[in-house]
Amino acid sequence: MNPFDAVVTLRPSPPMRPLWWRRCLLLLGSISLWFVPAVMSQELSEYKLKAAFLYNFAAFTEWPPHVGSVLNLCVYGRDPFDAEIDGLNGKSIGQRKIVVQRKNNSGTATGCQIVFIADAEIDQLPRLLDSLRGLPALTVTESRGGARQGAALNMNLVHGKVTFEANLVAARAAGLHLSSRMLSLATEVIQ
Repeated sequence: MNPFDAVVTLRPSPPMRPLWWRRCLLLLGSISLWFVPAVMSQELSEYKLKAAFLYNFAAFTEWPPHVGSVLNLCVYGRDPFDAEIDGLNGKSIGQRKIVVQRKNNSGTATGCQIVFIADAEIDQLPRLLDSLRGLPALTVTESRGGARQGAALNMNLVHGKVTFEANLVAARAAGLHLSSRMLSLATEVIQ
């Protein structure tokens, strides 16, 4: 029998998993980054890890419907990511796409839905928070005490691992809801 004469049965593609299931998979992927031994995480650059966290922060944030189809991720001030953050450009979160922008420290961050403020620019945080008051902007810092100063999320590097704190007061003031699954992994939650 010629193998090309065999009947080919096509199986239907598996059904699309619900959005919550895909988010669970994303969370599991991000959790695995947190438990990578210090030696392995040193192989991954600090800012490659932080870029992955930014993506997951955005994925586990409930955005108001009026935000639209684009999430502008703005790096405010001196860019510590270099090309590491550019990998997020065009990535999807639900029906939205991420667009990476760089903002100099003399401008404002209006029009940004995710604002990363590098440690070198932390003195600008009060001014930035004032300019974003009432807007759906997820503010993320990487400075000791950033969440206590009013940022919604603050990343830290501890023993080669990225950890984070969350400020629910700041997130609610921006009209954002942070997933309880994400909050369960935070080292501190300010309520």
